[in-house]
Amino acid sequence: MTLLIATDIVAGYGRGDEILKGVSLSVEPNEIVAIIGPNGAGKSTLLKAIAGLLHPSRGSILLDGQPIHTLSPRAIAQSGVAFVPQESNIFPALSVRENLEIGGYLDPAHVRGRVDAAFERFPMLAEKRHRAARTLSGGQRQVLAMATALMVAPRLLLLDEPSAGLSPVSAETLFATIVEVNQSGVAIAMVEQNANEALLIAHRATVLVDGRNRREGDAAVLRADPEIGRLFLGFQTEGIA
Repeated sequence: MTLLIATDIVAGYGRGDEILKGVSLSVEPNEIVAIIGPNGAGKSTLLKAIAGLLHPSRGSILLDGQPIHTLSPRAIAQSGVAFVPQESNIFPALSVRENLEIGGYLDPAHVRGRVDAAFERFPMLAEKRHRAARTLSGGQRQVLAMATALMVAPRLLLLDEPSAGLSPVSAETLFATIVEVNQSGVAIAMVEQNANEALLIAHRATVLVDGRNRREGDAAVLRADPEIGRLFLGFQTEGIA
């Protein structure tokens, strides 16, 4: 069964403010789906609608065939969806361990075991477990944000611009971490301005333009498409190898 099916989503931030004008998205189990497009296309708004931070005025969002678009963010998280926003995604004054512990608030009985599992999965976090999160580098903070989201053992992880502001080396390391998380059995829907790297690690992708689906399909096919390359990847040639 398809894990997530969002159909004809219309949503915005106020009456008459339709940023999404009928967007659809599907995510299969164990799949990475990249969501790319120009600024203002509605990419982040789509993730917020799935996470319950916005309620669509029209359309439906199903998780394992069950509607979640009318649920609260807490209920959606309990159903297996974790959202990592682009900004304010950690508690800077708290330690790395304390951030993880807060991430497990929905299931306190499993917090200790999941913190231990996070430290095993992310040795860098284990080394800095007692350090304040504000002392981490940008890439390390993003890893902490993902690890904190994984404390609820989600089936679907929503990532909003995870590489924003990172150096190329830090971004490359982060994308490798995203692949590792996916290979552990977590499906991922990822909004990313670095479209080239997103399409390299994704299985499928959708292109949003002006709140609507423009293109969708196999990520490798879209990455090789000359039009996609010219508009979103910065390539001026006939696609790429």
